Amino acid sequence: MPSIAKVEPLTSARALRGPFDYRLPEALQRVGVGSLLVVPFGRRRVLGVVVELAERSEIDPARLAAPLEALEQGVPADLVRLAGWMAGAYCSTPARALGLVLPPGVGPGGERPRVRTKRRLVAERARSADGERLTPGQRAVLDALAAGPVAAADLPLDHGGLRRLADRGLIALEQRDVRRRPHAAAVGAATAQPPALTHDQAAAAQRIETALATREPASLLLHGVTGSGKTEVYLRAAGAALQAGRGAIVLVPEIALTPQTVTRFQARFGDTVAVLHSQLSDGERYDEWRRLRAGEARICVGPRSAVFAPVSDLGLLVVDEEQDASYKHEGDPRYDARTVAARRARQAGAVLVAGSATPRPESVHRLERLVLPARIDGRPLPPVRVLDMRDAAHALHPDTAEALHAVRRQREKAIVLLNRRGWANFLSCRSCGRVWECPQCDVALVLHRSAGEIACHHCGHREPAPTRCTSCGSPGVARHGAGTERLHRELDATLGESDFPVFRLDSDTAAARGEVAAVLAAFERATAGILLGTQVVAKGHDFPDVTLGVVLDADATLRFPDFRAEERTFALIAQLAGRAGRGPRGGRVLVQTLDPEALSIRHAARHDAAGFVAGELERREDLAYPPFAELIRVVCTSERPGAALQAASAVAHGLDGAPADVLGPAPLFRLRGRERAQVVVKAADGPAAVRAVGAAVERAAGDREHRHATFSVDVDPQ
Repeated sequence: MPSIAKVEPLTSARALRGPFDYRLPEALQRVGVGSLLVVPFGRRRVLGVVVELAERSEIDPARLAAPLEALEQGVPADLVRLAGWMAGAYCSTPARALGLVLPPGVGPGGERPRVRTKRRLVAERARSADGERLTPGQRAVLDALAAGPVAAADLPLDHGGLRRLADRGLIALEQRDVRRRPHAAAVGAATAQPPALTHDQAAAAQRIETALATREPASLLLHGVTGSGKTEVYLRAAGAALQAGRGAIVLVPEIALTPQTVTRFQARFGDTVAVLHSQLSDGERYDEWRRLRAGEARICVGPRSAVFAPVSDLGLLVVDEEQDASYKHEGDPRYDARTVAARRARQAGAVLVAGSATPRPESVHRLERLVLPARIDGRPLPPVRVLDMRDAAHALHPDTAEALHAVRRQREKAIVLLNRRGWANFLSCRSCGRVWECPQCDVALVLHRSAGEIACHHCGHREPAPTRCTSCGSPGVARHGAGTERLHRELDATLGESDFPVFRLDSDTAAARGEVAAVLAAFERATAGILLGTQVVAKGHDFPDVTLGVVLDADATLRFPDFRAEERTFALIAQLAGRAGRGPRGGRVLVQTLDPEALSIRHAARHDAAGFVAGELERREDLAYPPFAELIRVVCTSERPGAALQAASAVAHGLDGAPADVLGPAPLFRLRGRERAQVVVKAADGPAAVRAVGAAVERAAGDREHRHATFSVDVDPQ
């Protein structure tokens, strides 16, 4: 039997080099890979994960410490291996990567679990009460238990009275586990009976099912236009995985999309579906995680972090709306859930299915493509009209305003996308020109009129909205631009009625738990109305009675200094266009822009995903951007002036001779009170470049000259 446990302590120190050997006493011989142990570490007691077992150690066993305790829940061994790969692939540490796969309630820094299994006292009848003398209260208890067990707290006797019945052998009292069920509003229509598949759906489902049956490693791209029935293909594939005795994970890009997907999967597969996301309570997440770990649930639905769900014998991993940038994690390690899903699928011998109406060029280039070219009902995609806003004096083009009035007159529904929240983009003084900026970040503050505040959308700084300039005293404070808050007020004033509501969905209105699902459910129930919001309204929703889609300021994303700007603009317009015209009334789409000739906008207006991707791949190959090269971004930050740029320079110098192009160092705008600078590395050999960057960062971070700087490595930055 192995007598040595190699343990990674869950600490945040980047310089720590584990794993560390611990001697396993007889009482802990059942410890395995993934077990959570409390271990002595220096003068502290820390939580650690067993990453390997061994029969001997290079250190004298007499000098090895023994773990102090083993926790009840551990990490599945396959997730331990996945975390080890992530630490190397994303220039992070094993401890930080393991922190992502821990059971809910266990802190990533090694804190002890904050949640436990919830239990309650339950009573049930043990034998007949014939001939027994009973009080009215005792008789009421036995009558209540006639249909089955009941929680003691719900019975008409106190604890002492129930104990007396138990002592007489009339009832049995037992502590039982109580499942904390996630509560969410049901969104979207769902039926338990599978609909008939189109020819293209059947071909796609057959390809996936064949790969599942043969356990053939397969990475597939399900490229289907909006409304082509991609979700039904996922459902059929999940059913095939369950029939083969295997599990499935279904990833969605936003928590907002989880209720709709869960509704459909639960209608088909019932309680075997679990949901995991950050808006659940700790107890709800813990119970769902335990159901998956125990095999009681075999399908997990959730956003990015659900890629780490403890599903055993994983057979299918679906990444829906795979084009969405929210699959990228912003903490350390800065993993991409799409890449991690592909790795986990290969590791498990599972089938990866990435689905989108607007797939990334990287996915088209790398994955086998299954095509759904038409909507399931045979209806055409809605016509898209591009409206030139270069001479416009108002946020809405006259044709847009008339179209929205027509929707109200005809008692229909519309979705309006404005990817900017707040009332005004920034404030300035008409007299001296001052612009109100964040004291912590080099950005303008956004006006939120209902809260009476101006706020920073980067660090969260807030202050009262000014009524006069604090520099010159002038009362002339000008408001520039419009966000969802202002547009909501205007639409509600001109179009809103009791039977034609205007719903608003952005991070300001949907901050409360469950609010996103509640707004979407209310819009679905309404007989007519408008749903206005940021990009969340364009993602994956299926409302057949929407006849009008509107995109405002469609070229805003084109102004970003990012090689993916064209891709994001195309996807945003095409995805919003796909929300309209799904029902018998058909629909249309209006796109307002200052750049009506932009290629991405023209391709989106023609629903030409293939043409856009072909051109984008050609451009990226010429410029050596992904998927034809790997990008790695190193950001250095410091509160001390100049320290961030010096640290970035040291990283760049450390990459001299590396097989890569090194861009920078270059300064970035100040964020959260810290100066920033970056180095971008472009390389054909991604793994070699990651190793070179990791070594350069370690050398710079270990130099006392840069002790006041922090370093962040982002592989494949989004």
